[in-house]
Amino acid sequence: MAEKNYSGKEVQLVVFKLGREEYGISILQVQEIKKMTDITRVPHTPDYIKGVINLRGSVLPVLDLKKRLSLPPQEYTEDTRIIIAKVEEITVGMIVDAVSEVMAIPQENIEPPFTAVGGIATNYISGVGKLENRLLILLNLDSIVGMGQDASKAG
Repeated sequence: MAEKNYSGKEVQLVVFKLGREEYGISILQVQEIKKMTDITRVPHTPDYIKGVINLRGSVLPVLDLKKRLSLPPQEYTEDTRIIIAKVEEITVGMIVDAVSEVMAIPQENIEPPFTAVGGIATNYISGVGKLENRLLILLNLDSIVGMGQDASKAG
């Protein structure tokens, strides 16, 4: 088995799929991964907020990550998961098509985001991770979850 040198120059990621693309978020922001569950719709919320779930007594908002990133919708499957993530003081659930793995990627394999990757606004992307035969789009959860940002644009 090949030895891996873990150092401060690696980023630990949770890798998941949205459509055919692979995305990653820092494992430090992920609290848990749940199977799809019933989501209670909340009126007068942005369309990318699917609703709320009860997680051990806490009510958490759940985002449809595809809708938030303006990706085409797909039916939920047996592999659909809710990633529970914490961004600053906000804990949210994010619906993804499937969670594939947890991996470490060297910092030097991460490039800054391009003007737009697959049509996703760059402020939602923190970088692109290059692996041997794969590209991982690294998401910036601070911008994606930034609930207050939409209200400021409306004014």
